[in-house]
Amino acid sequence: MAKVSPLMIAPPAIFAALAVLFYVGMMREDKDSLPSAREGQPAPSVVLTEFPGRPGFDDATLRDGEVKLVNYWASWCAPCRVEHPSLEALADEGIPIYGVNYKDQLGQAQGFLDELGDPYAGIGRDEQGRMALDWGLYGVPETYVIAGDGTVVLRFAGPITSRVIESTIRPALERAAAQ
Repeated sequence: MAKVSPLMIAPPAIFAALAVLFYVGMMREDKDSLPSAREGQPAPSVVLTEFPGRPGFDDATLRDGEVKLVNYWASWCAPCRVEHPSLEALADEGIPIYGVNYKDQLGQAQGFLDELGDPYAGIGRDEQGRMALDWGLYGVPETYVIAGDGTVVLRFAGPITSRVIESTIRPALERAAAQ
C-alpha cells in the first residue's frame, strides 16, 4: 500500500475548511452586519477624558435605568457628518445619546459640534482609543443601544440614517425598553 504524504492532503483540507467558512458567512441572517461579541453583555467600562464645557458620563450613567445610545464619532470622519442630523433628530425625540469623541483633536471636535449642533446628553474623549478597544470598535461612526441595566442590546457600525433608525435602531430601542 502506498504511503500518502500530508502535503497531498493539506490543499484539499484547507479548501474544504474555507468552503465551510464561506458557507457559514453567506448563511448569516444579516450579511451586511458585523458580528458583535458585546451584544447581550454588560457594557464595558467608561474611561474617558473630560470634554471641556460639556457634561460627561460614566459607568453609572449607562446603568441608570434609562435606555440610551452610545455613539463613537470624530470630526475627521465624513460619515459622522452624514449621520449627525439623524442623531439630532433622535435627541430631539428625547432619546439620550452619549458621545465618545474618538482619537480626535479637541479644537476640531469642538468646531464640529459648534457647527452641526450637539445631540449628546453627555460626552467624553477617547484620545488614545483604549476604551474603543474594550467596546470592540471597528471604526467610526459606531452606535450602541444600551438597556437601562447597562446591557448592550445592539451594536451598529456605520452612519445612522433615517432608514437605519426605522429598520434597526427603533426595534433595538424597543427590545432594550422591554428588558
